[in-house]
Amino acid sequence: MCQGKPSKLRDTAVLFVTLMLFWLMLSGKLDTDVLIVGAVASLIIALLYRDGLSFFTEFRFTPQAIVAGFRYYGYFLRELFKSNLKMAAIVLSPSLPITPGIVKVRTRLKSRMGRLMLANSITLTPGTLTVEMAGEWLYIHCVTLGATDIEAATAEIVSGFESYLEVMYG
Repeated sequence: MCQGKPSKLRDTAVLFVTLMLFWLMLSGKLDTDVLIVGAVASLIIALLYRDGLSFFTEFRFTPQAIVAGFRYYGYFLRELFKSNLKMAAIVLSPSLPITPGIVKVRTRLKSRMGRLMLANSITLTPGTLTVEMAGEWLYIHCVTLGATDIEAATAEIVSGFESYLEVMYG
């Protein structure tokens, strides 16, 4: 029973430090008032989300997971670039060739943070938006709907991100 408390305290501290560092990067100042506002806001958020919101929550600190993390960000940036080009071509096309729709996909990821990272990666990629997460299912809105059956859509949208996130989070 006492084993959960140090982990919760550690998760809260990691979240506070992560939020504070993000605040400092955004503000770009080390003035006293900026530090106080950042510390108060970071503390409130960290206390409200004691279960953790940090990238490192549920992260497996193994050499394979660290390598997968770097490869994941490389993959994400490549997909981001390709999606931006595809969306630019659609927007610049006089016929505006879109076929919007929502597709249901399945994820193999078991950890909450892994699923959250997957949903955010899909949403941050132009042309796709994660509408809902329900257990192992994700509902994704696509500007140009490709495959509509679950297996093909999962392979097309999810599997690239998932292969790295599975090593990182399980």
